[in-house]
Amino acid sequence: MRTLYVSQQNCYVSLQQESLVVKQGETIYGQVQLPLLEQILIFGKSQVSTQAIRACLWRDIPIAYLSRMGFCYGRILPIERGYRQLSRYQQQLTIVEKLITARTIVQAKLKNCRVLLRRQQRRRESEVLEKVLQSLEYLASQASEADNTERLMGFEGAGAVQYFSALSECLAHPDFVFTGRSRRPPGNPVNAMLSFGYQVLWNHLLALIEIQGLDPYYACLHEGSERHAALASDLIEEFRAPIVDSLMLWLVNSKVMNAQKDFEYRDGGCYLNDSGRRKYLQAFLQRMEEEIQTNSGDKQPKWDLLTQQVKAYKQFVYNPSHLYQPYQIR
Repeated sequence: MRTLYVSQQNCYVSLQQESLVVKQGETIYGQVQLPLLEQILIFGKSQVSTQAIRACLWRDIPIAYLSRMGFCYGRILPIERGYRQLSRYQQQLTIVEKLITARTIVQAKLKNCRVLLRRQQRRRESEVLEKVLQSLEYLASQASEADNTERLMGFEGAGAVQYFSALSECLAHPDFVFTGRSRRPPGNPVNAMLSFGYQVLWNHLLALIEIQGLDPYYACLHEGSERHAALASDLIEEFRAPIVDSLMLWLVNSKVMNAQKDFEYRDGGCYLNDSGRRKYLQAFLQRMEEEIQTNSGDKQPKWDLLTQQVKAYKQFVYNPSHLYQPYQIR
């Protein structure tokens, strides 16, 4: 089954017999047969015809509308859908089941951070990187034995501090200085890119979680609230380093971003300006649209990695004895 990603702007999705056609003017960007389609994600300013929407509703194919920055405005889905049934299963997860899952998520995050730094170490030798690699390995092993969520979050926090302290060693542009993570507000261009990228990724995961019928407010690692979709915060952890952090390093070291022209300082913080957002989103979407080969042998955009992990979590909720396996890079 395929996911249709419409990230080009000003496209029009129409119905032709048993297929959806994506066009921009007279240019056809893609065509997908409805029986092979699982979901549609529309980024930015594109339109879907009423006939296409009706055909998707008839075949139980949800459509999500997102901004170019990944914020989910809402979704169109058949009236039969909803996450009430799955929500009951999520609420029935035991404390032990949730803790085991939270451990695997934190371990995957720390290991992915370690792999990213190790790849960077091959390009530039650094004693700082070597020490942090050892520390992350130790913290990942400790996380596997944490007996409660608070202790587990302590290992995760310690790993994050170590990881970000070494990230500056991977930057090869003198205009981009990074001494540590600052969030609210981001204190410099590197933090501005990290915060922006995490927000894009978080909102995309939230859309996928809802499309799969999971309740985004019930999670294993983070606490949910009326304003916090904790499950998106859980699942983003394993993707921070391989998607957002690696993209930031490429944007800086390839000199795509300009520290003077692509950022603005306001309200006590540093943020991407219009040109910076445009550059970042273009690079982000290009990277996520790169095709990869899935376990089934099909080719899908990198976006599909997110979809597959949300599906894996859904299967875990239905059958907790089959433990959730987070995404890990090698």
